[in-house]
Amino acid sequence: MKQLGAAIIGCGSIHPLHALSVSELEDVTLRLLVDRDRNKAEAAASEYGGEAADDYLAILEREDIDVVHLCTPHHEHAGMAVELLKAGKHVVTEKPLAAGIEAAERMVQAADHSKGQLGVVLQNRYNESSQTIYRIIESGELGRLVGMKGIVTWHRNEGYYAKGGWRGKWATEGGGVLINQAIHTLDLLQWFGGPVEAVRGSVTTDVLDGVIEVEDTAHAHFRFASGATAILYATNAYAVNSPVELEIVFEQGTLHQRRDCLYLSRDGRETLLCEPPLAITGAKSYWGTGHRLMIRDFYAHVREGKKFWLDGTEGIKSLRLVKQVYEASRTAHIK
Repeated sequence: MKQLGAAIIGCGSIHPLHALSVSELEDVTLRLLVDRDRNKAEAAASEYGGEAADDYLAILEREDIDVVHLCTPHHEHAGMAVELLKAGKHVVTEKPLAAGIEAAERMVQAADHSKGQLGVVLQNRYNESSQTIYRIIESGELGRLVGMKGIVTWHRNEGYYAKGGWRGKWATEGGGVLINQAIHTLDLLQWFGGPVEAVRGSVTTDVLDGVIEVEDTAHAHFRFASGATAILYATNAYAVNSPVELEIVFEQGTLHQRRDCLYLSRDGRETLLCEPPLAITGAKSYWGTGHRLMIRDFYAHVREGKKFWLDGTEGIKSLRLVKQVYEASRTAHIK
């Protein structure tokens, strides 16, 4: 079996999850770690193996690199992905797909014309609780889906934004808590609910005003084509990083996700349906444990020549909803 070569661009806080997930794959070799800060790239290469570089363009001519992981700031995703896809590389990018819709569409188009695949890291779809919720919705065993609730209460302070000059700015991050921290929960709500017909919402900067341009708090209401509705509340102004909460209401019961455990409430009784495995080394508990599963699945699709299901077309759905909430908030304030 041919050994696949991998590269990671961006050696910030998320890259260890990618490096560790790749290291678990027997038929993949991590060959290159890239960061504009050469010291970061060399430190990562020393820890995970492979070479270090400070310019991603070196990848374009390397035949020993098949898959490239983008762990870079949001506004850099599109430019890098388009060039890599043109060179025939497979690209797996961290969320969001891009900082804006136009950039994201360029990525989708580049993937459509490339022999390489584009995958988007929306790893929470791989959590056992998420898979169970989706299965129950599809089966109809609890009747019609009526409504959903998602709550994300995390903590980000001035020091967090000071670490990266791109954070907290519309032009480079593309938004705040909604596009960065809450997009996983938003993605799950739209995955569970299907096509969205109407979006309302509002974003505010409650605590970090003067520190960031973007929002630290958001709420939104979604109406789906099925008739179901959903609400989302997200903030970076909480005291700690609290586990994400989900509630899925059906005609004949309710599913509750608390601390990544999934419970079914029905007929006055609550039953534990599933609980998460321990997070892999290097992961933060509130990130979930789906990275290794998602990355393993992406490589399996590449190896088998099958189209990966979490591609750009799928990844752009949650990004569109994020932007629609921003637009709803903007127009509401104008009124």
